[in-house]
Amino acid sequence: MNLAIFGATGQVGVVMRRLLLERGLDVGDVRFFASSRSAGKQLQFGDKTVVVEDSSDGDFRGIDVALFSNGASASVELAPKVAQAGGIVIDNSSAWRMNPSVPLVVPEVNGDELYSIPLGIVANPNCTTMVCMSALSVISTHWGLKRVVASTYQAVSGAGIAGVSELKDQLKAGGDRLSELTFDGDAIDFGELKNKFVEPIAANVIPLAGSLVDDETNEEHKFRDESRKILRLPDLAVAATCVRVPVFTGHSISLNLELNSAFEIDQVRKVLSEAQGVVLDNVPTPLKAAGIDPSIVGRIRRDSSVQNGLALFISGDNLRKGAALNTIQIAEALIERGLV
Repeated sequence: MNLAIFGATGQVGVVMRRLLLERGLDVGDVRFFASSRSAGKQLQFGDKTVVVEDSSDGDFRGIDVALFSNGASASVELAPKVAQAGGIVIDNSSAWRMNPSVPLVVPEVNGDELYSIPLGIVANPNCTTMVCMSALSVISTHWGLKRVVASTYQAVSGAGIAGVSELKDQLKAGGDRLSELTFDGDAIDFGELKNKFVEPIAANVIPLAGSLVDDETNEEHKFRDESRKILRLPDLAVAATCVRVPVFTGHSISLNLELNSAFEIDQVRKVLSEAQGVVLDNVPTPLKAAGIDPSIVGRIRRDSSVQNGLALFISGDNLRKGAALNTIQIAEALIERGLV
């Protein structure tokens, strides 16, 4: 398989390159693409040195599978060109997720969607949605899902390298003064160090992750719309509040579910423990999830506020399974099915 990574020098692209080597994917020719700013750089890939190509004027012939992590606008422009040249595009941006002709895939959940790729493009879900999908899928299969209420705790890396840098810079600038905020609430003037997020992120939480679309953010829309599509539950009632927290890597989600049928907590734990892409832990945290493949599920208990209510907490690595890993797993699923 001849493989290309678009956005190879970016935050997720770096993880993609590492995971391809870790997982031993059988790759022939490897090509790396990025913007003109990075074109000409030399990147090591195993025992190969690969020169980064400019994605804006590349020759895309000969690519079998292209892993895209170069943003929605670039994907809208470039993905059809790569597909027309004969490659299958696996796109990590939001550009194609809700296109009815593009499968939105988590291989453990709906890998059979890969048998129909009419545009030559497969979409990767949003990192927050991804963290929950394996758990929600098995719960839906066994007991049915009527309603999902999600409160997220999203790491700054979900906003890219700029988000990570903003938290680092604010922590450094605030220093010991950050602890004073706990006592008197005096805001530190971060000046130009506050620009990616609407409020300071250091020593804070921001109940507005993403950008406002209406009275909700695009992150909240993504969680609702993508969950419905992946789980094949177009009428699923979903309420989401997406919150940015001062964590570098690892998204967490508090879920309150209303199921269609009665359940026993021990049976829920058993089903989740056997699910692909899930491990159980009494206290899931983003630190535990960082650098591992599965989502960590815990705090499993009844929600007595509704009939057949279930509450749980999930943490997952938003750069790994939330982005790079799932993209590569889709490529592996294509190979397993003989589609490339």
